[in-house]
Order: sequence, then C-alpha cells, then structure tokens
Amino acid sequence: MDIPRLTHVRVNVRDLAAAITWYEDLLAVPAEGHWPPDAPTYAHFTLGPTQFALGRYDPTPATGARFNLEVDNVDEWWSRLSPTADVVEPLTTTPYGSRKFAIRDPDGNELGFVQA
Repeated sequence: MDIPRLTHVRVNVRDLAAAITWYEDLLAVPAEGHWPPDAPTYAHFTLGPTQFALGRYDPTPATGARFNLEVDNVDEWWSRLSPTADVVEPLTTTPYGSRKFAIRDPDGNELGFVQA
C-alpha cells in the first residue's frame, strides 16, 4: 500500500482578503486559485509540492490548527517575523537538534517554522 502524500491543507479564516494579505506578506508568495472568480471564498499558495489554502465559510468552521513549515534558515525567518508576530513559541534549539519557532495568524492558527 502507498504512503499518503500531503498535497493540500486549508486554513479557515474570517476575512479572506485580510488573510491573503497577511499570508502574502508572511510567505513572500502570491496567492492564486481565487474561487469563485467573481466573489472569492478560497485562495491558495503553492509551497513546493503542497498547496496551502485559505477558505472563508459561513459559519466559520473551527479554527486552531497547527502547520509546520520547513525552512532553510530559521534564524532569518525569526529575524523577519518576530518583531511584529504573535509569538507562540520563541526561537529555540530542540533536544533533537532542530531549530524552530511558532507564531499565530490573525485567526488563531499556529504556524511553526522548523529547520532540521
């Protein structure tokens, strides 16, 4: 049997336009796939082989997810994000040798940044 491959995750948000702006600033990648075109409730970012999506639905489904993003230089990301971010976990080196930190988006979802 094949091992499943994660290709798409979605974060539920209250304000799609604000979330798109926040994530475009965070990831330095433009949003795409806005749907439906005339009044979008969905958009995604292509991050390697995975789509990281945003969706606004009424009523808003539960929030509070955690997503870890692997980066090449976690210290650069920390320097860029920590001054204005809602920090959940400050930059630290783990007992198993990785370096990581976590922040919270405006809707309460956590984003971890990890360097192996």
